[in-house]
Amino acid sequence: MADTDPSPDERVGFVRRIGLFQATAINMSQMCGIGPFVTIPLMVAAFGGPQAVIGFVAGAVLALADGLIWAELGASLPGAGGSYVYLRQAFQYRTGKLMPFLFVWTAMLFIPLGMSTGVIGFVQYLGYLWPEMGQTQGDLTGLAVIALIVVVLWRRVENIARITVVLWCVMIASVVLVILAAFTHFSPDRAFTYPSGAFELTSDHFWIGFAAGLTIGIYDYLGYNTAAYMGAEIKNPGRTLPRAIVFSILGIMAIYLLLQIGTLGVIDWKQMLDPGSTASSSVASAVLEEAWGKGPARTVTVLILVTAVASVLTGLLGGSRVPYDAAREKVFFRPFGRLHPRHRFPALGLAAMGVITGAGFLIGRHTDLATLIQLLTSVMVIVQALAQVVAVSVLRRRQPDLPRPYRMWLYPLPSLVALVGWLVIYGYADRNSPGRHPIEWSLAWVGAGCVAFVLWSRYEKVWPFGPREISEEYRHGADPDAAHATVPGTAPDLTAGAVPDARSGTAAGTAADAGPDADPDTGVPAER
Repeated sequence: MADTDPSPDERVGFVRRIGLFQATAINMSQMCGIGPFVTIPLMVAAFGGPQAVIGFVAGAVLALADGLIWAELGASLPGAGGSYVYLRQAFQYRTGKLMPFLFVWTAMLFIPLGMSTGVIGFVQYLGYLWPEMGQTQGDLTGLAVIALIVVVLWRRVENIARITVVLWCVMIASVVLVILAAFTHFSPDRAFTYPSGAFELTSDHFWIGFAAGLTIGIYDYLGYNTAAYMGAEIKNPGRTLPRAIVFSILGIMAIYLLLQIGTLGVIDWKQMLDPGSTASSSVASAVLEEAWGKGPARTVTVLILVTAVASVLTGLLGGSRVPYDAAREKVFFRPFGRLHPRHRFPALGLAAMGVITGAGFLIGRHTDLATLIQLLTSVMVIVQALAQVVAVSVLRRRQPDLPRPYRMWLYPLPSLVALVGWLVIYGYADRNSPGRHPIEWSLAWVGAGCVAFVLWSRYEKVWPFGPREISEEYRHGADPDAAHATVPGTAPDLTAGAVPDARSGTAAGTAADAGPDADPDTGVPAER
């Protein structure tokens, strides 16, 4: 008789199946995507000339500093949801579940809004191949792409990891071809001839442009943390996550600088400021057409479109994991804490973010891409970025014995650099989007989140309407890189012949060992 018992993968939560190469590919696919292909003209407009390269360099410095924060937190707290786990562990001592709740509240907005900008870029470049495309046709095409991505993600994560590697190869091919085309027709005079006053550091105009460029630059680098959102599905997270973060940032930094300088050496930067020109809407296609002609330009534009899809796919893949742990711990709507019974992914989280991505796409199509970037960045900074800078120091003080497979290099210097960078972005947000008030909107959204938290905590009878619950399971658990180690909400890696043992010092054993009140998916005892 055939064995009909469910496999271990079906009895538990997430399974660690993603290795270093796949994690790096996921990060880089999300980081690159359509971003640099649509933001080079925005960066030039912010700085007013080819000195816009400064923006990409500044963005790389901020991304690397912030990436080291993610590396330390991700290596020591490798759970599903990334920032949710980090903020829950760091701020539980004084404010209960307020900070992780606010993170999930904002992440359900800023993650899919970020993905919607990728779909907007997809439609922009599609216009090069389909010049007769109207507004309505573009809107419908973008919505169809979002629906297709959700369908592709509706499967087991190891299958998606293989898809992301293929898409990563397409992404590398597209940017390499654009860079080669640019440098075969490169003009140093065009790339390095700057307008008068381009570097007047005493000018207020320079610093407003710098802040706008830094915002665009970090937007282009965002995604170096995608694998950290999937911490419960990463093999050997203490070693894999720091390497994947640093490798992806350094790799994308090299690509962006070559792409930016090469583009400025082929296309006159003044053409990028003309809204009706191809250089403004599809600058990479303009470079290829100038260098190799229309045929190759169309071919590589197709690769760029695939790259855009890869970015949105990996972003929704990681983002859909964010509300999972929060729902498990009664900090978000409980249905978000259920996995698909067969494929083991958070189905409701993926579906909800797909819907919000579609709404953000339509909003961005009928407003302004630069403003949409500014708005989503402002919301992200106030709740996630600044809070994680603080979280690293809080955890070092509150949980000094927390296993840390990776410790931030030159601590606390990267934290200070990240703090200054994020404050510059946030402080100049209103001046870079006059009349749109991104600071006020971000504060209003966080305020609404605080009200929602009060209502939610009253319903769930948790702090401030119940006892403050302190959970330090990572502090007292085994090394997450140990052969048999697991963390709450995850399954042991069974792909390498490891044998799970609930009594081997893991942070969570099987459901049977945890007791009658254990969660049937994860084996974690129910909260009391």
